[in-house]
Amino acid sequence: MSIVVASPADLPGAVGQTAVGDWFEISQERIGAFADATEDHQWIHLDPERAASGPFGTTIAHGYLTLSLLPHLQLGLLQVDKVAMSVNYGLDKVRFVQPVPAGARVRAATEITGVDATAQGYRVASRTTVELEGSERPALVADTIGLFVPLPQ
Repeated sequence: MSIVVASPADLPGAVGQTAVGDWFEISQERIGAFADATEDHQWIHLDPERAASGPFGTTIAHGYLTLSLLPHLQLGLLQVDKVAMSVNYGLDKVRFVQPVPAGARVRAATEITGVDATAQGYRVASRTTVELEGSERPALVADTIGLFVPLPQ
């Protein structure tokens, strides 16, 4: 289910609405590719044998990998028509609540928490919770900000 808004000027009406995305698997292959991209080759992410006797019982995704997947996990959750562009404006707060085991599935639940009209467009604040399938505790909670620039009049 998506939040659909007719134009950026209508974004304030979306405050309080929530949308939930599809499940997405965090494979060991993806974890390995992220380790290579970031040069973070810690054994808890890459060595299944050693990780089996480690604190999590298996390899886990990098917290920053989970965070970096927010654009994908949020894709389509907020649809704003009549937009010239939308960009990531930043983060206010991020918490890694629990690790994501290799092979686990996650999804995003995003709530629009605020909208500010600016000279550039509309800044949209959201609370995004990355849910971990089979767990009551989320993997990650992030307060994100997006900027939606209206089409020229």
